[in-house]
Amino acid sequence: MSIATHRLILVIVALLGAEVSFAETTAFVNVNVVPMLTDTVIAAQTVLVEDGLISEIGSVDEIRIPKGAKAIDGTDRYLLPGLAEMHAHVPAADSRNLDRDFSLFVAHGITTIRGMLGQPSHLALREQLLDGEIFGPRLITSGPSLNGRSVRGAPDARRQVREQAAAGYDFIKVHPGLSADEFTAIAETANELGMPFAGHVPVAVGVRAALELNIATIDHLDGYLVALLPPHSFESGGYGGFFDIMLAAELDPQQIGAIAAATAASGTWNVPTQILIEQRVSATPVTELRNHDEMRYMPAETVEHWATTKQALLSERDFDPAVAELAINLRRQLILALHEAGARLLLGSDAPQVFNVPGYSTHRELKVLVASGLTAFEALQTGTTAAAEFLGTNAGSVQVGKDADLVLLDANPLDDIENSRRIHGVMLRGLWLSGYTLQQRLEKYRRD
Repeated sequence: MSIATHRLILVIVALLGAEVSFAETTAFVNVNVVPMLTDTVIAAQTVLVEDGLISEIGSVDEIRIPKGAKAIDGTDRYLLPGLAEMHAHVPAADSRNLDRDFSLFVAHGITTIRGMLGQPSHLALREQLLDGEIFGPRLITSGPSLNGRSVRGAPDARRQVREQAAAGYDFIKVHPGLSADEFTAIAETANELGMPFAGHVPVAVGVRAALELNIATIDHLDGYLVALLPPHSFESGGYGGFFDIMLAAELDPQQIGAIAAATAASGTWNVPTQILIEQRVSATPVTELRNHDEMRYMPAETVEHWATTKQALLSERDFDPAVAELAINLRRQLILALHEAGARLLLGSDAPQVFNVPGYSTHRELKVLVASGLTAFEALQTGTTAAAEFLGTNAGSVQVGKDADLVLLDANPLDDIENSRRIHGVMLRGLWLSGYTLQQRLEKYRRD
């Protein structure tokens, strides 16, 4: 057993005293494997896990279960890779919210998160998670945001990129407010250092220029609606609102194919976070969102703040519900067009954010991707094989030699994406956590 796995066991036992696997080998017996390499299920398999890696996969009639192994009954269940949440916000390492957020992620089958608002404490936190000193998913972290308030000119932009690269952050996070010169300086320096940069598209830059400068991911489809405006079309007086949704009535949908093709050609990936937009601007009543089951895991004052935030946006003078609904539909068309053009998509929901509870919102995003036209398999790829490809990790599929970050479901998610929520248990870096164990972790955060 690796030192990291041993430490992770000790952390869970100390915090919980609950059901975990102590065996050198864990065996998923008679399980339906969803490898995520093709849109198929391989029935009646035994999957062996040793020292945090998948060591053997084969027919239940042929694979011998080692003496002393922890056997998990996979009958009528489905084993697939753990999910990656590719747009998460991570609190400071000493925050009282950290364990709640991490527990919510893991309990919903999310074994990797990409932190999009980094800070110095996340560098040590990233290693503590890998070593098992702290319970939670693997963390990929940006540095502190580079934006219109934190950057003072192109030379300063270059300096900050170099400092963040030297500090060991995984990528640069770009926020709004940057000038074209500042953004170009960030891009050129990051490209020179082999340091990915990702996030928002500043208004002064625009999507096409960001694509040309090799932005790694565009999050929230930021800038795409503006890119669909016909020339000289600003009947709204320039008011775009939240991610430019109030421009929707002026857009030219015929341009969606061209911008999708340009994105595919550039190699830039997209993290749509569509559920963030829909829950924020749709006509769904605040009272309904406030009463979603997952809100019981967030502090009452947080939920009320979210409700106030949504209500304030809906009450803005120029907000038009019909235009917001049109924007939602156009964004869904854009998601499908990007996918069909070969522009790669990644699963992300921007949690925790307004009505986006960690873990829950990732599964809501999967449902929205399917509603946009992706199959259940294609939607799941955005959080498994695609995420592993983008991050360069040894995860994302159920194969011998891959990291044992796995989810065991009670129903087939390829039949119905809603089944991705039916979690029987999670394997985190080779450590089995039953559904009961995970629920016990969440109980202390649940409000009645």
